[in-house]
Amino acid sequence: MAKEMGKMLKSEMVYQGRVFGVRRDEVVEPGGVRAVREVITHPGSVVVLPVLNDGRVVMIRQYRHATRQYLWELVAGRKEPGETPKRAAARELLEETGYRASRYEVFLDVFPSPGFLEERMFILRAEGLTAGEAQPEEDEKIEVRAYKLSELKEMIHNGKLRDAKSIAGILYYLTYGKNKRGR
Repeated sequence: MAKEMGKMLKSEMVYQGRVFGVRRDEVVEPGGVRAVREVITHPGSVVVLPVLNDGRVVMIRQYRHATRQYLWELVAGRKEPGETPKRAAARELLEETGYRASRYEVFLDVFPSPGFLEERMFILRAEGLTAGEAQPEEDEKIEVRAYKLSELKEMIHNGKLRDAKSIAGILYYLTYGKNKRGR
């Protein structure tokens, strides 16, 4: 049995920036409620969990203005129009860490904040890593470090790792292991 979908009555782009846009939609929700919804438009993103041969995971630390803090995170970035998750992951991994991977696999496909954000986020495991020189964008000042899974688990537990996409990817990887694929 198919679920009823909402009906779009009117849609207006209110703002379009370099990274995201804001759209105002007038809709009739599946239950019949008429509403105005403001939606942040986004082309989608990738998150990369790079696993070294010894099992350690490569993390990055960078300043995030919205939080006014430096955060440890998995490699991540916006997908370019028409770019596959694997191609975007390879680009971001090289830019932010200098590593190249011989294998990428999407193991999570999530909507990070579906109440107002249309972003679709692909979390990929990268293996078969080869070190190289990072190629960060001009505004990126990134520290790179590899952590044992036990260290990452402790960082999550004690609140030192606070980035939600990284926590989701690491906990999923810890729970289901490197040989499982989730959908």
